[in-house]
Amino acid sequence: MVRIRVLVVDDHRIFAESLAAALAAEPDVDVSAAGSGPAALRCLERAVTEGRRYDVLLVDADLGATASAMQGGLPQTLGFARSGGSPVAAPVQDGAADGLVDGISLVAGVRSGQPAVRTVVLAEKDDPRRAALALQAGASGWVAKDCSLSRLLTVIRGVLRDETHLPPALLTGVLRELTAARKHRTESERLVESLTPREREVLRCMVAGLGRKAVAERLFLSPHTVRTHMQNVLGKLGVHSTLAAVALARRAGVGPADLAGDVVERGGQLA
Repeated sequence: MVRIRVLVVDDHRIFAESLAAALAAEPDVDVSAAGSGPAALRCLERAVTEGRRYDVLLVDADLGATASAMQGGLPQTLGFARSGGSPVAAPVQDGAADGLVDGISLVAGVRSGQPAVRTVVLAEKDDPRRAALALQAGASGWVAKDCSLSRLLTVIRGVLRDETHLPPALLTGVLRELTAARKHRTESERLVESLTPREREVLRCMVAGLGRKAVAERLFLSPHTVRTHMQNVLGKLGVHSTLAAVALARRAGVGPADLAGDVVERGGQLA
């Protein structure tokens, strides 16, 4: 029998315990739980080291919200693994000291680091905008927390066949959100294309978080010239701040300058 390894990521202890126990009762499912994004990432890394990768992550859409409202951090969360056909509790470090990682960010991180792992977002309520963001981040499904166990198992097995699962009531709203996002991205791409090659290099440095002096040193330009380029970038993009320019650049798919390698571009004289 091919076993499915599932990791439940939720900072609501009672829900996580109940879901893990219910899934563990299935003959072909091995399940564990993590109480935070950082704890989930450690579980994934440990599983790779041990040669027992997870197949599916069930991620709380509101991951981190509980911790934000608490004074003393996240509660201790229990992980579950099957032993002799029954679920056995095992403590899982909650990772509160590592800082919060929300559900959508965790989905994106897992998609980038372990693309073979499928993620399904568990939500308290239907939200077309957040569901669209989850899909864009790499999620394979969006499921209501109050769905039946049989429905959840259908989704888990379905995403392993590369299916995408959404509640029927969300389809129209999600398609609308994805269409609007694509239109927004297209406009951002058009604006970025209006920049000169030098201005695009300056923009990439801005995306990397470099200030004017650092950009000047990296591109072998004078600070005054960099200031002029930055002003031109803001003007052509139709924004009034570096933060807004960076946000637009990211929508257009512009990545940061490679700070670990050589300088972006060498010039024989000041531009």
